Amino acid sequence: MSEVVENPRGGCVLAGINSVLGAIDRVCPIYHAGPGCCMQSTASDQGQSGNKNSCFVSSVSIPSTNMLEREVVFGGTKKLETTIQGAIDIMDADAFFVLTGCTAGIIGDDIVSITDKFKEKGHKVYPIDTPGFAGDSNLGYEVIWNTMIDQVMEEPKEKVENLVNLFGIIPYHDPFWSGNLEEISRLLKKLGLKVNTFFTEHQTIETIKTAPEAALNIILHPWIFKGPAGKFTEKFGVPSIRYPGIPIGASDTKRFLFMVGEALNIDDRLLNEVIEEEDDYVYHYLAQAIGTLSWKRFAVAADASTAVGITRYLANDYSFTPVLVVITEPIFRQEDKERIIAELTSLEYARPPKVVFTADQYEINKVLMEEEDITLVIGSSNEEEITSLKEVQFIVAAFPIKDRLIFNRAYAGYRGSLTLIEDLYDNL
Repeated sequence: MSEVVENPRGGCVLAGINSVLGAIDRVCPIYHAGPGCCMQSTASDQGQSGNKNSCFVSSVSIPSTNMLEREVVFGGTKKLETTIQGAIDIMDADAFFVLTGCTAGIIGDDIVSITDKFKEKGHKVYPIDTPGFAGDSNLGYEVIWNTMIDQVMEEPKEKVENLVNLFGIIPYHDPFWSGNLEEISRLLKKLGLKVNTFFTEHQTIETIKTAPEAALNIILHPWIFKGPAGKFTEKFGVPSIRYPGIPIGASDTKRFLFMVGEALNIDDRLLNEVIEEEDDYVYHYLAQAIGTLSWKRFAVAADASTAVGITRYLANDYSFTPVLVVITEPIFRQEDKERIIAELTSLEYARPPKVVFTADQYEINKVLMEEEDITLVIGSSNEEEITSLKEVQFIVAAFPIKDRLIFNRAYAGYRGSLTLIEDLYDNL
């Protein structure tokens, strides 16, 4: 029997694919799906990520075949062909991706044969035959990068020794994705590196095409991107390193930079100069607010990457006591769970917190309510009600976020950690 999940965080795999495509400059998705899929899949991810959406094309403006009974009975490939042609005629896009909804997946429409016709005419039209029922939006991030590796990326003409690709920060599923990418990119550039973020600085599909020229893939996430990373290495010879979570604050960001430095043989003197300069910057500000925030016993309810980053920062750099960490996304591989637990329990200045894996809001509320001596909860908009019942301090810092507007606000790195402390103070 299928398991019912209360308040799932995000949508189907189609929603995840759409969110990633929506974050790439001048890329247009085309839905081969039923009416409502464009709006609902956009609302489930982009619509709950700090009240911002793709500025190129999103929601009801996405080209769609809007499949009805006729297409279910007789097939929808003819309608798809006219929809693609209409999108090419109207949308000034650099590339088009055809996505299948559940309806098209069930009847088995051959979208590849249709997209091949347009490729033969010189149009950049790529099929992604992964219907929505195949998984959740996290899977969409991996699906889109597998597609990019298989269909878009080109064999490198030459390798660029100081070029890196940054993966693992998922657009919209991390409401702070723009700011987090900007902060991590800023730090890597101080080490003399060129950075492909793919979603900032108006990087386009051309950036993705030349990504195999990089010397290293950097994955900022505890578990996602395992399959694409292996495929990337096998096809293009680009190795990967994984930092298991968003690095937040001086201690974790220093650890992250040392990992990158070791992988790329960056000069130790330059590495230490950058770290010393960033340490001085962040501690100069923190020193101005000593005693502003009193000691807290805290719980975090968030996706794995956010939960790891926030917990380690508040425990190791800010001397708060972690009591409970709830990982709120479905994680199936035991090795991934063990990696997350290891990060949350190998703390420098605190006892390990209790770690719970559940995506069900009822279970999340239950474990939060059972912890009696928590004085701070860091979570999503979904936890706001339960924290009001517990009468404890609460800040919204994880997906979904419905009551804040977030442009390029960041929690990652050195400067992002200062923003996190500001937010804690604002919600006393």
